[in-house]
Amino acid sequence: MPLSAPSANPPAALTEGQRAALLTLLTDEDAAVYQVIRAKIIEQGQPARDWLRAHTLSSDPVLRRRAQEIVDYFERGAADNRFLAFCLSRGEDLDLEQAIWLLCQTQYPNINPLAYSALFDSYAADLRARIDFGAPLDRIIGTINYYLFHELGFTGNEQDYSDPDNSYLNRVIDRRTGNPVSLSVVYLAVARRLRLPITGIGMPGHFVCRLQTPRGEVYIDAFRKGKLMTKGDCIKFLINSGNEFHDGFLAPVTPRRILMRICANLHHIYSDLALAEETTRFQRYIVALSK
Repeated sequence: MPLSAPSANPPAALTEGQRAALLTLLTDEDAAVYQVIRAKIIEQGQPARDWLRAHTLSSDPVLRRRAQEIVDYFERGAADNRFLAFCLSRGEDLDLEQAIWLLCQTQYPNINPLAYSALFDSYAADLRARIDFGAPLDRIIGTINYYLFHELGFTGNEQDYSDPDNSYLNRVIDRRTGNPVSLSVVYLAVARRLRLPITGIGMPGHFVCRLQTPRGEVYIDAFRKGKLMTKGDCIKFLINSGNEFHDGFLAPVTPRRILMRICANLHHIYSDLALAEETTRFQRYIVALSK
């Protein structure tokens, strides 16, 4: 949620008495009063975030919850600016994980990306001890698939495919479920740590991974528990879904294109949910990534 542009004449700093009065009214049971006080606090800009933050630890549960909501508003605005700046300053081979954590913070500003990255490190360490890297490709992929989809329980969210949380990587890891792109990102993150040449393949209507070596190639459907596919299977999928086949449909996509696809998916979801502010937010991201 982007913050409003700063006023040419910023409001005068609040006195201690004014802050105390606002805090009292912030706990009012009347939702209309809360909205007025919330707007008044937000008008103060970033300084309000700083003095309000202490009250996110208040013993009053209502004050604690409402203070946190307003602080989160400011944090999401700051995250929004960081993500846009990142998109505008990076090329096609941007750092995909860094980009995705920045995106996640626009919705979940309090997450710890380093902790999630450490989880990926631990997944890769577990797999490194199990994989015979000289084995046939299907055996290597089979080891990864068993670990990710059976032991850890990652699975495609077919029951609620349009849930926005399927696209936020922190929620995908927390819930062990997501959409084809996000689950492929999990696969790619682990593969990168294992130094396996696995890339993302952005077909129309679906997203898969591909392991390609001089010994051969195999496509991996992370949404369907790592189901193995051949190039012929992918061509059949494209034709059956009403697309003519073009070689470009099975070409690896750059990290920037993967990020664009995540943003486009969320833009579509929020538009269907009639969430105008979120739809506008992702439209801005798409424009930034298109430059």
